[in-house]
Amino acid sequence: MKKIIYVRDLPIGNGDITIQSMTNTCTYDIESTKNQILALKNAGADLVRVSVPDDESAKAIKEFTNLGIPIIGDCHFGHKPALLAIENGIDKIRINPTNMTKEGVREVVLLAKQYNVPIRVGVNRGAVKQTNPTAKDLANIAYDTAKIIEDIGYDKLILAVKTSDVSQTIRAYRELNKLCDYPMHIGLTEAGTINMGIMKSAIAIGSLLNDNIGDTIRVSLAGDPVQEIYTAKKILRCAGVDKNFVNVIACPTCARTNIAVNDIATELEKRTSNITFPLKVAVMGCVVNGIGESRDADFGVAGGKEISTIFAKGKQIKQVKNDKILDELMSLVEEYTK
Repeated sequence: MKKIIYVRDLPIGNGDITIQSMTNTCTYDIESTKNQILALKNAGADLVRVSVPDDESAKAIKEFTNLGIPIIGDCHFGHKPALLAIENGIDKIRINPTNMTKEGVREVVLLAKQYNVPIRVGVNRGAVKQTNPTAKDLANIAYDTAKIIEDIGYDKLILAVKTSDVSQTIRAYRELNKLCDYPMHIGLTEAGTINMGIMKSAIAIGSLLNDNIGDTIRVSLAGDPVQEIYTAKKILRCAGVDKNFVNVIACPTCARTNIAVNDIATELEKRTSNITFPLKVAVMGCVVNGIGESRDADFGVAGGKEISTIFAKGKQIKQVKNDKILDELMSLVEEYTK
């Protein structure tokens, strides 16, 4: 039975997958950091992490506690900023056991226990001093640290073992999952730029989610962190975790295509992006797979040369001119979601 850890009033480990990101502002720049936290919240983040590299950043935490979203403090090396962050109202603290002294970890744990602040034990491959650590080595570091913290008398923990390598990250989490029942924060660290970073993160996070591993996720991308939230949402949808959206499927098109498949499907995605309701719409360019796919969807179209067939709930309901396909499908979606 997996433990459930509360970050403020947000449960981690209850079966729902939460999304988080991290600001890239200087945390002591209160206005810039506050604006980015709110931008991430508005994009759909459930939690936001901020860097706490120094005392000034730790003291700024109190300025972010009333923004309506749990704040995580990211602490490395010196433990004193972590202590200050806890005293200033942080909702969760992240420590990396490979770059903090044992005594520093102990002090953070004792204060976190006093303030009832959960701890994420986050092991990053790049911070491990051991040469060429294996996936099992990384998992053992996280697990052994969790046991040390338990011995201190605290168990409100979330664990993570991240690398920049897709395969090693997947293997490390699978190893860790065998060892404990703590909730896990999953993701690929230093995934890269938006193009490759999205692909690598989707493979790593998606694979783990399909193994039923992962309770909170972050897509780590260079650039605007808001993009991380949008990408995380798409990964949850593609992995079948989030079903509350309009899933527009479209054929890849070929010489048999009779309608503007890409244009219609793209516009459907735009117009239905705010609908949080499980629905499947098929845009198919011809009758080869179009009839079957459209019949299996809630609504669909099988393209013809001038006239196309519209399907609803598995049945052919009408034929329309090709320039009316988009309007017809949107009308069906809007009527159904009322």
